[in-house]
Amino acid sequence: MSDAVRVRFAPSPTGTLHLGGARTAIYNWAFARRNNGAFILRIDDTDRERSTPENTAQILRSLRWLGLDWDEGPEVGGEHGPYFQTERHGHYVRALDAMRTSRAAYPCFCSAAELEAKREAARANGVSMGYDRTCRTLDAAEVASRLDAGTPCVWRLAVPLERGPVVVEDEVRGTLEFPIEAMDDFVLARSDGSPTYNFASVVDDAEMAISHVIRGDDHLTNTPRQVLVFEALGMAVPRFAHLSMIWGPDGKKLSKRHGATSVEAYQEQGYLPEALLNYLALLGWSLDGETTVVPPEVLTANFSLERVSKNPAIFDPEKLSWLNGTYLRDLDPDEFIARMLPWLERSELAIAADFTSRPDWYRALVPLISERVRHLDEVADKVAFFFTEPSIDDAALSKVLAKEGARAALEGARAALDRVVWNAAAIEAALREVPESIGAKPKDVFQTIRVAVSGSTVSPPLFESLELLGRDTVLARIDGAVALTER
Repeated sequence: MSDAVRVRFAPSPTGTLHLGGARTAIYNWAFARRNNGAFILRIDDTDRERSTPENTAQILRSLRWLGLDWDEGPEVGGEHGPYFQTERHGHYVRALDAMRTSRAAYPCFCSAAELEAKREAARANGVSMGYDRTCRTLDAAEVASRLDAGTPCVWRLAVPLERGPVVVEDEVRGTLEFPIEAMDDFVLARSDGSPTYNFASVVDDAEMAISHVIRGDDHLTNTPRQVLVFEALGMAVPRFAHLSMIWGPDGKKLSKRHGATSVEAYQEQGYLPEALLNYLALLGWSLDGETTVVPPEVLTANFSLERVSKNPAIFDPEKLSWLNGTYLRDLDPDEFIARMLPWLERSELAIAADFTSRPDWYRALVPLISERVRHLDEVADKVAFFFTEPSIDDAALSKVLAKEGARAALEGARAALDRVVWNAAAIEAALREVPESIGAKPKDVFQTIRVAVSGSTVSPPLFESLELLGRDTVLARIDGAVALTER
């Protein structure tokens, strides 16, 4: 494919960037990068009541967090701007003027009440009615008179009734055919002059030289209408690719009842952007039918519409968490630390300067936790005892420290550790002698030590944790736990 590939993602800033929209953006971006084309970001903000600058900013943040970059659009500019529909009104006026001149568009003076009365009458007769083209047959003199008088009107497309069916060669779904007789003369511009979606989108796609429109299949009904507008404007019709919807685990459209649906929500839950991008890419596309870990560079080198499925994709939160854990384990220590530190700062456990002061300590900590977390928001709880004095919860106190033999285990451990060389191997060797010396099971002794130093029955590997905590801290915590056994 040539450099002429130009695709766009055109979100409406009426809310957060949800997972379905993010997947559409990813596919457009990957398609452009694979084909040495251009990825355009356009903000379709014609819904003035619900579109907000805050939502726009959130969408841009989410896209950048996912690792997507755009060649034209907000913040980067481009020769086909503006890239906000609210700034493109003049473009729509000129396009409508051209369609009026060619008589591809005509004014409709029917009031809302009149249109509703016609629909009611049609329903009463069991007919589903589009617009009945009343104003299409008005003579030119009457039209001119009403326009000169300022009579309110909308502008409708004069659907070419003599035309055959609208045929779309969809890149995902194959040949789609829409009978022309099922098309009504839909509105292009409202009475206040504002363009409808199907008109503005076509004008923008035409003027921005979009070669492929890759979007969700909820737009399928818009496609034949938009094809007719392209043709009426005398503009080349882009190729279309309609993506199936994303369903929840229950087989219904993904929604809030299935959990978080926005990109920023997953960021807040400690997912890595490359893991979420990878997972969303696999919701409808595959590299080879088997490979699960597909980093961004592999995606952009191999993405094709031919491998996009027609079937709805099932969103599986458990699989996403698994994949995120895989990405976390694969990070090199310094990169893991960089991702972890903001979460430690948020929990007031550490600051970035701490890493600078003892980088080797942090690098030694990484393997103790990277294998045991699937989201970064789990890190702080698992490592808190390395940074602050833990409180031993009631369950651990009653189940471990209150058991017979706990005091002997702690005292034996303290004596063994008091004189040992302080590294994990020596610590382990010394502590493994304690159970036999006091006639206890190893798992009971080690669990007692674990609770004493971490406050919990679950912690990272014991011996490596003791090494990182340091001799003085470990001995002090064991002394504190001994005191608790005296209660």
